[in-house]
Amino acid sequence: MWAMAVPWWEFVIRGVAVYLFLLVFLRLTGRRQTGQYAPFDLVLLLILSNAVQNSMNAGDNSLIGGLISASTLIICHVLLSYLTYRSPTLRKLVNGKPKVLIHQGMVQPSLMTQERITAEDLAAALRSNGCLNAHEVERATIETNGQITVVLRKRSAADLGEA
Repeated sequence: MWAMAVPWWEFVIRGVAVYLFLLVFLRLTGRRQTGQYAPFDLVLLLILSNAVQNSMNAGDNSLIGGLISASTLIICHVLLSYLTYRSPTLRKLVNGKPKVLIHQGMVQPSLMTQERITAEDLAAALRSNGCLNAHEVERATIETNGQITVVLRKRSAADLGEA
């Protein structure tokens, strides 16, 4: 339980390597995948955690080894959070930047393809924000966390009179 099969510093190096690998891998999968968890996304995350476990602990199942690995991941996360807070360049690299999917009622199909957002995904986001058609939207933005925020167009007096 207390005896480690590998030196403590190897847990740290392995933990940092796995953390960076997963950060890059998940960043490359796109915002939609990290912002909206479908069942297959959760399965992927569970399998990934199991797949990288042995690469982090080198087959060592000691309590101390597990605590060192967990501490390393938490420290990596806190450090990255601090660095992205302090550096706008790193923040853009890690988090990306918001992108406009709809501008003045016009959908950007190339951006939807790039972000792997289906028409059904966009329609669901619009409905959840109280509109049924893209022409009602002033701006719809995919945020860095994968959520789609929608700003509706202001209705004119003529529009209000018709309702």
